[in-house]
Amino acid sequence: MLRLEGLSKVYGTGDRALTDVSFTVEPGQVVGLIGPSGAGKSTLIRCINRLVEPSAGKISLGDLDITQLSRGGLRQARRRIGMIFQEYALVERLTVMENVLSGRLGYVGFWRSFFRKFPPKSVENAYRLLDRVGLSDHVNKRADALSGGQRQRVGIARALEQDPDLLLIDEPTASLDPKTSRQIMRLIIEICDERGLPAIINIHDVALAQQFVQRIIGLQGGKVVFDGSPDELDADVLTRIYGEEDWSATIRKVDEDAEGTEDSAEEIAAALDRERLAGLT
Repeated sequence: MLRLEGLSKVYGTGDRALTDVSFTVEPGQVVGLIGPSGAGKSTLIRCINRLVEPSAGKISLGDLDITQLSRGGLRQARRRIGMIFQEYALVERLTVMENVLSGRLGYVGFWRSFFRKFPPKSVENAYRLLDRVGLSDHVNKRADALSGGQRQRVGIARALEQDPDLLLIDEPTASLDPKTSRQIMRLIIEICDERGLPAIINIHDVALAQQFVQRIIGLQGGKVVFDGSPDELDADVLTRIYGEEDWSATIRKVDEDAEGTEDSAEEIAAALDRERLAGLT
């Protein structure tokens, strides 16, 4: 379980990014974090694993107080926190398998990682994960030969290779087409459910968040202004989060997309085939 209590961040310039943010994420729960640019979404995610140092408050993962950890303790704690990035953060010249195994770098010594000598159990697990994300046919392909959807699947497998207790996911679909975005979101939700993993997804697409996540937290000016179910995200709430606007088109899109959320097996297979072909061109 992840617990944030009174989390605040003020930069040296005096700019306040977060103010008294408090919430809990239960095991297996996926939370969508929405809000306008500059609302503090990325800062919040980066405070959790202390890529950004909080100014005040407490962050607990299970019984571990992340905010009080020394540098060495933080390094070990980060093993428990998987990160999935908008721009994939893959090493382009390495193979799919090598990128996935980089999720074990926090567990192996320098020389073993330098020579890519990973324990057999790690390699076996990487094969299982690549099969789970639909990339078992791409094990030895270089990352720069993959499509966007395939790269994001590698990023998911790499994060899971850490065997994390928490997933932090930053704009996982921003560079993807709508069809692939739905497939990636569905994959993330299924994996979190299977493993009982709590996750926070920083996501800009309100309709996509409403289709897939169990809970939505809205930030405005670094403060939580909404915390509830997707069904509660009406025009009034969206105005509170984003400001005055005509939200009827967004709400209509949510309703329309909800009707077609479940892609057929044939559509998913066809999309995967397109990704494979894109990787060959």
